[in-house]
Amino acid sequence: MSPAKNILRAFPAGPYRNRGFRAFLLARLAGMFATQIQAVVVAWQVYELTHDALALAYVGLAQFLPMLFLLMPAGDLMDRRARKPILMASWGVALLCACALWWISGQTQGSVTGIYLTLLLFGASRAFSGPAVQSLLPQIVPREQLAQAIAANGMLMRAASIGGPLLGGLLYALGGGVCAYAVCALCFFLGVLLLTYVQTQHAGERSERDEGAVNSSSMWRRFALGLDFIRNRPIILGSISLDLFAVLLGGAVALLPIYAKEILHVGSEGLGALRSAIALGEVGVGLFLSLKPFNRHVGRILFIAVAVFGLANLVFACSRVFWLSFVALMIAGAADMVSVYIRGALVQFSTPDAMRGRVSAVNMLFIGASNELGEFRAGVSAACFGPVPAAILGGLCTLGVVGILSWRFAPLRKVGCFEEAK
Repeated sequence: MSPAKNILRAFPAGPYRNRGFRAFLLARLAGMFATQIQAVVVAWQVYELTHDALALAYVGLAQFLPMLFLLMPAGDLMDRRARKPILMASWGVALLCACALWWISGQTQGSVTGIYLTLLLFGASRAFSGPAVQSLLPQIVPREQLAQAIAANGMLMRAASIGGPLLGGLLYALGGGVCAYAVCALCFFLGVLLLTYVQTQHAGERSERDEGAVNSSSMWRRFALGLDFIRNRPIILGSISLDLFAVLLGGAVALLPIYAKEILHVGSEGLGALRSAIALGEVGVGLFLSLKPFNRHVGRILFIAVAVFGLANLVFACSRVFWLSFVALMIAGAADMVSVYIRGALVQFSTPDAMRGRVSAVNMLFIGASNELGEFRAGVSAACFGPVPAAILGGLCTLGVVGILSWRFAPLRKVGCFEEAK
């Protein structure tokens, strides 16, 4: 038997033997590496130029605003056109953004305004790449392998979230933004190249009647149908709402540059390590789930995981010791990975392929609001109350959200296995 076949037999049964799925994972890995490197370098660069917590808030806002206005047409486009070319085009725009940031960093005096304008364009590209990535995966693997594929995808993305910030902090320390953004551009290029090897073999078929209904209605009407679909399914609405409010009110990522520089005194390398701590916890849990996915009491575990996320953020908020802060963020990342795995599987199992683009767009809007708008919220809170009170308040709000939504979305809390999701 050839060495290649021996290696293939070593893979566990499931989506890993699918060549298109492996190419998709590598492409996403490259894209996530670029995004994570860019995120840590932009945050540090902006704070070095301004020394203003509110300036960090605008970093998140600049990326969220274009997503807010473009996710609706993007989601509609996913359900009417092939998703892979859209993803390739959006990553091509992201490559141009990395080149623009590289040019800005090479100037004698860096321009914060130029960085914000570039982030606006980058946010526009993410408005299309986010729904494309989420709705493309179910077309690559069969339904019975979908939960395991989601876990494997999430695990590798979190692996990039470890290496990306660490590499970004190191590159910035060694060569500034010029070196870091050049690596970002290369990663986006590799991602586009790898997507050419991805085949969509499991795209859902649409009848002529459905096709005619889609083509004859307006974009607003089509997207309204997607919103009605989500509103009438408490499992989908509850799971994405839980993520939205927990991270929007409790996330502390935007405050990491302030904690690294002024509270923990660890510099840009320490900032990269802190961001990687979150991903380290995510990767450990994601690796386990990709090999041993669970499918029991998923609704109850989802709420427990988000509660642990809030408690870990509270510990980080109060810590003044680097190793304790690192461990707290790692636990928060592990809990978040459980939440991502369950939420992603519930949404995918509950959504027909013809509706996935619009549902993924709404999901991305919630994720964007929780992440980018959450960074804006954290930055404003830190500017008003100070970073530590802002982080403590965020952790308490997350715990409050868990309590309220566990009561409001009882059907979600009672879900036993993914196949029950409707």
